Amino acid sequence: MVHPSDRGSQYLSIKYTERLAEAKIAPSVSSVGYSFDNALAETINGLFNAEIIHRRGPWHSFEAVECATVKWVDWFNNSQLQEPIGNIPPAEAEANFYATLGRLGMAA
Repeated sequence: MVHPSDRGSQYLSIKYTERLAEAKIAPSVSSVGYSFDNALAETINGLFNAEIIHRRGPWHSFEAVECATVKWVDWFNNSQLQEPIGNIPPAEAEANFYATLGRLGMAA
């Protein structure tokens, strides 16, 4: 198991590092100043917060947020067209990628 981190203060803690070692969890950190590791996750989280959490609130239950989250993730992955990947949904781009890998493997 690997525990990713952004080199926050938890890695300054000797106890925290010892506990990871006891649990056989390897800390995983990128180079200092290399922000691309979390950039996609932060972008998606920001988009979700803007489109769902802030726009459709106030939320009255955890279940309402959970249901809205599931619907948004399904829409984003299967319906939302993404310009950087050819105006297709992410699920289609992923399927195309793996189909290409299969063809490349057979040709080699």
